Amino acid sequence: MAKAGEKAIVVLTSVGTPAEAERIAHHLVERRLAACVSLVPRIRSIYRWEGEVQDDAEVLMISKTLAGRFEALAACIRELHSYDVPEIVALPAAAVERAYAAWLRDSV
Repeated sequence: MAKAGEKAIVVLTSVGTPAEAERIAHHLVERRLAACVSLVPRIRSIYRWEGEVQDDAEVLMISKTLAGRFEALAACIRELHSYDVPEIVALPAAAVERAYAAWLRDSV
């Protein structure tokens, strides 16, 4: 059970395929590590990996959760993700509407 007043966060993760994004998202929600995971298809990521500039199509996962769930959520993503070093970036939610915050707490 989430603590009242626990801070909401949004976690960004990019993955290589829609199927991988769906699989990870389902695990996160089923394990109550995220209340919701939105999948944004067809993003383009340009980044440096092993000394080379890469340019790849990816899917962006946006996970809504609480700060206290971050470590477990990150561990789950690392366990299921195909990348050697997956993107797992948490951003604090500056403000969250009261009813949504209650639903978020009840869902994780």
